[in-house]
Amino acid sequence: MGAAFLITLREGIEAALVISILLAYLRQLGRTDRSHLVWWGTGVAVAVSLGVGAIIFAAAGGFEGRAEEAFEGLVSLFAVVVLTWMIFWMRRQAARIRSELQEKVDSALVAGGFALASLAFFVVLREGVETALFMFSTVKATAGGAGGTWGQVAGALLGLGTAVVLGYLLYRGGVRLNIRTFFRVTGGLILVVAAGLFAFSVHELQEAGFLPFLEQHAFDIKATLSDEGGLGAILRALIGYNDNPSVLELLSWVAYVLVTGVYYLRPVVPRRAAVPATTP
Repeated sequence: MGAAFLITLREGIEAALVISILLAYLRQLGRTDRSHLVWWGTGVAVAVSLGVGAIIFAAAGGFEGRAEEAFEGLVSLFAVVVLTWMIFWMRRQAARIRSELQEKVDSALVAGGFALASLAFFVVLREGVETALFMFSTVKATAGGAGGTWGQVAGALLGLGTAVVLGYLLYRGGVRLNIRTFFRVTGGLILVVAAGLFAFSVHELQEAGFLPFLEQHAFDIKATLSDEGGLGAILRALIGYNDNPSVLELLSWVAYVLVTGVYYLRPVVPRRAAVPATTP
């Protein structure tokens, strides 16, 4: 439940932030007559995202045995790649997202209503498809504990609901949020979640026979701290804890945390503004 809540809260806040910036800027320009286009684009993006999620879960149900493990492992691995890219991209862009969106709104208003709706559509669609991928991976990785599938669904709905409320308050000015700090903190937490998903993808690919090495158990503490219930299930949902991981799973989790953690904690180097060329 915790992983689903954190991921959907983060993705939902990103989408809500974008929508609130678009609507607030239209209000500032006195073009609230165009606000419905933002909502149209958002609504279509949400519908497409739900369809993508349904297709992924339905496709997984069509596989059995090693094919199912390979599918789940590859989708989870892809989700980790997208999740990692998103975290580091937002880390660099958080301070500039408002000005860039306002520039795009200016261009969209000149181009016409379809351009404005498309702007909202593609931004929200990106968050929606990412959420569908992450939800599939977290549900499969934690199905045996922490409330199972329904626990993750409940966490996802709670995260999205919280994001909607915060987005509305941001738009109305009822709450102020330090965007850079919010994304930095949640980004660090999600990298730990992603480490668990990465280890899960390695586990599934080993079960499918794609990674036939380092398969011996690193340890087995199932009798002491099982990942099927209690504290073990909570840790499984949050950080991908496994009570009897293979050596490769354990090394994958540790390597991911160390590599991404070191890079993530490095200070962000501001991008230099382009210097216009001068004629002699």
